[in-house]
Amino acid sequence: MTTNVMIVGVGGQGSLLASKLLGHVVMSKGYDVKVSEVHGMSQRGGSVVTYVRFGNKVYSPIIDKGEADFIISFEELEAARYLPYLKKGGSVVVNTQQIDPMPVITGKAVYPEGLLEKIEQSGAKLHAFDALALANKAGSSKATNIALMGKFSKLFEDISEEEWLSSLKACVPAKFLELNEKAFYLGRNS
Repeated sequence: MTTNVMIVGVGGQGSLLASKLLGHVVMSKGYDVKVSEVHGMSQRGGSVVTYVRFGNKVYSPIIDKGEADFIISFEELEAARYLPYLKKGGSVVVNTQQIDPMPVITGKAVYPEGLLEKIEQSGAKLHAFDALALANKAGSSKATNIALMGKFSKLFEDISEEEWLSSLKACVPAKFLELNEKAFYLGRNS
């Protein structure tokens, strides 16, 4: 059995650290793990997606439409954009932040309304919260990714809080660890 996780967002939001954290914690549990490269524009503002797949034996890092068990999204539009990849009954953990894409910024489009309702109506298990506010409460908006991962960590009962924190310690530079631990706890307990 392979678990498929998509981490989606906008360049510069920390999706690489989020995928590194997830990859580390599941590898420490003895799973075979494949993490994809970032697909999309890695500069700030472009849509990005990473795939994390883990299980007893994983042969490919790619997730096809209808295969994702989980989508972790850094903002609402990206969650909606990648919803076709979610399998029936899958879960979406989404930051309620809205980041205008270039067509909205240039006035050629408007940001779609009611995205969270549409995600919920699709049958997805929706876990929506303001991860940005929690990151700011922890001390920096840059910890939004870790607040999201804190919330996501509650969905895995076989991985303890201590194991997540141990992986956080391994993935985050020491000078930023306290801030990220706060963001993780705030997300986990939200």
